[in-house]
Amino acid sequence: MATAGAVEPVHASKSTRRADATPIAKKLRALGDRVVLRPSPHEEVTKSGIVIPDTVKEKPQEGMILSVGPGRVLDDGKREAMDVKPGDKALYAKYAGTEFKLDGEDLLIVSQKDIIAIVAN
Repeated sequence: MATAGAVEPVHASKSTRRADATPIAKKLRALGDRVVLRPSPHEEVTKSGIVIPDTVKEKPQEGMILSVGPGRVLDDGKREAMDVKPGDKALYAKYAGTEFKLDGEDLLIVSQKDIIAIVAN
């Protein structure tokens, strides 16, 4: 029997966006030398306070790696090792990859060759 003073605990993980990141990474398994990225958010306002309209915004070229494939199969049947891993922050070619939405989140699948660099923390 509950008393008037009893309080149910609230679990923050159910309402935070970060908690949704893990299930999305588990739903997608990149194949070959493909990488699944979450592009970084666009800049909405310049440092001087000018709002940037959607028509002139540039595509992001930076994102967080969510899933990495096992690597492409070489001619001799061996797999090429992947240079990136989930959790890395990557810079990628401007118009690389395939954009799609999963559970309301914008994601991008690119080939490892389209990743230009890893940003050090």
